[in-house]
Amino acid sequence: MPIEIKMPALSPTMEEGKLAKWLVKEGDEVASGDIMAEIETDKATMEFEAVDEGTIGKITVPEGTEGVKVGTVIAVLAGEGEDPSDIEAPDPGKAKAAEPKKAESAPEQSVSKSAEKPAPAPTPTPAPAKSGGAKEGRTFASPLARRLAAEKGIDLDSLPGSGPHGRIVKADVESAKAGAAAPRTAPASSQQSASETADKPATVEMVADTRALLDDRIPHEVVALSGMRKTIAKRLAQSMQQAPHIYLTLDVQLDKLMAMRAEINAALEKQGVKVSVNDMLIKALGKALIDVPECNVTFAGNEMIKYARADISVAVSIPGGLITPIVQNANAKSVSEIARATKDLGARAKEGKLKPEEYQGGTASISNMGMMGIKQFTAVINPPQSTILAVGAGEKRPWVMPDGSLGVATVMSATGSFDHRAIDGADGARLMAAFKEYVENPLGMVA
Repeated sequence: MPIEIKMPALSPTMEEGKLAKWLVKEGDEVASGDIMAEIETDKATMEFEAVDEGTIGKITVPEGTEGVKVGTVIAVLAGEGEDPSDIEAPDPGKAKAAEPKKAESAPEQSVSKSAEKPAPAPTPTPAPAKSGGAKEGRTFASPLARRLAAEKGIDLDSLPGSGPHGRIVKADVESAKAGAAAPRTAPASSQQSASETADKPATVEMVADTRALLDDRIPHEVVALSGMRKTIAKRLAQSMQQAPHIYLTLDVQLDKLMAMRAEINAALEKQGVKVSVNDMLIKALGKALIDVPECNVTFAGNEMIKYARADISVAVSIPGGLITPIVQNANAKSVSEIARATKDLGARAKEGKLKPEEYQGGTASISNMGMMGIKQFTAVINPPQSTILAVGAGEKRPWVMPDGSLGVATVMSATGSFDHRAIDGADGARLMAAFKEYVENPLGMVA
C-alpha cells in the first residue's frame, strides 16, 4: 500500500514551510533515516529524514514551493512489491470529501465559505471616486463607522462621507436614520452577517483604510510577510496582550568588567578565542538568575515552572527577522565557553542552520543594542519566558566614585522586562541588583 509522506511540523510554531530542496528523485529507494529533503521553516533550514523504507513513487510538491501547509502530502512512497510507476498523486478533492462533516448549527449556517477560507489581500486601488466614499468593491469608512452602521442596519454605500478624501466617519452614520437604506446585495462568496462585520478586529480595518488612504499619494510597494516575520509578529503581539509587562531600569558601571575582559582576551589570544562584553553580560545574567530563582520561571496558568539552570536566549538580528539562539547552562559555563558558543550559534543562525533545540526554549533572554549606539530601550518578553534584559551602550558619564568624589566612568543602562503574572516587582529588582553586582565586581562571576 502506498505511503503518503507529509509536510512535517519541524517546530511547535510551524504552520507552513518552504520545500527548499529535494535530495531524492522519483524512483530512488530510501530507508529509514535517509535525508530526503531540506525544508525551510520560520526560523531555519532543516533536513527531513525518511521514516519508512520504499521507493519514491511520486513527488507531489516540487522543490522551491513556498507556503506548504503542515500535513500536506509532498510525496508518495511505494511499498514492497508495488510498482512506483503505478502510483498516482493524491486527489485533494477526494481528501477534502473524506473529511468528517461538521455538525450543523444556526451560527455555522450564517458563515459563508469566504469566512472558512481567508480570501487573498485586496489589491490596492485608487482613492474614492465619488463623494460618498465608495470604491470599486469596497466602501471607504472608518472602523467605528462600520461597526455603528452594522448595529443600525445602515448601508454604508448610501452615505456621503464628510471625512478626508470622502471617508465615512462616525458623524455620518449617526446622522443617518436606522434602516433608511437596505444593505447592498453581495455575491454569496463574500457575504457577511452584521455580527461578523462588527466583530472584525479594528486593527485589520485600520490597516486596510490606511493603505487605501495612502495609495494615491505616496509611492509604495506591498511586500508579503515571510514565515519568520509572521511568527515574530504573532508571538510578540501575544506576549504584549497576555503578559502584563513591568520594566525596571538601572545604571551599571563597566570599568572593572572591561579591564578583566582585556586580561582574559590576552590570556586566550593563543587559543584564538575573543570574549566580548556581551559574553560577560550573559554570564552575569545567568549567575543572577540562579541567585534569584523567582525570576527564572515560566507562568503556566495555574502552575509555575521553576528552572534549575539558566539557559539564556540571545537575540540575534538576521536577514528578514530575529532569532534567539540559546546558550545553555550559562550560569555554569566559563566566559570563554560562552564566547565559543555565541560565535558558533550566531554564525549558524545567520546561515539558517540552527537545530530547533538550539533556538526553542531558554529560561530568560538578553537583547543588546549597545553596538548600535542605543543608550536605553525596553524589550518585549520572549514567550513562554518571563524575563528579558535589554542592554544599552556603554558610554562615558559623570559618576560618583566609592570615595564620594565625582569622576568619569563607563556606564550602561540595563532594563529588565518581567511578566508581572509570575514575577513581583521586588523580585525583579533583586535580579537587577544581582546582575549589577556581578558586572561591577566581575571576579564574583568567574571565581
